[in-house]
Amino acid sequence: MTIKVNNAGLRHARQLIKDARLARDTRDDWSEHAPDADQENAFIDKYGYTEYGSWHLGEDTEETHDTKGRCSFPFGDFRRLHRCAILAIESRAAQNDHNDIAKAAKSLLDELDKN
Repeated sequence: MTIKVNNAGLRHARQLIKDARLARDTRDDWSEHAPDADQENAFIDKYGYTEYGSWHLGEDTEETHDTKGRCSFPFGDFRRLHRCAILAIESRAAQNDHNDIAKAAKSLLDELDKN
């Protein structure tokens, strides 16, 4: 498994912050706010895997492009970026030695906290 920062996702997250399309929720809210499998599948059916991937901060380069398995570290509900998701990403990425992703999440938190 080779997970790296998904630059398209990072750009998308920054744009969502700039556009104030975000939820300022608390650390433990992500488990309730994260899209479920049916919501993910409906989004993919409507917009495709490229757009789906833009909602993820991580990308497993060993996985096929048009699969959910390629995408990791989701940060939003397909409408807004969630602060709780970024907090979860930073923590989980650091615990699993995905330091570049943890660093990217920290930079997003810094941007969020400036606004």
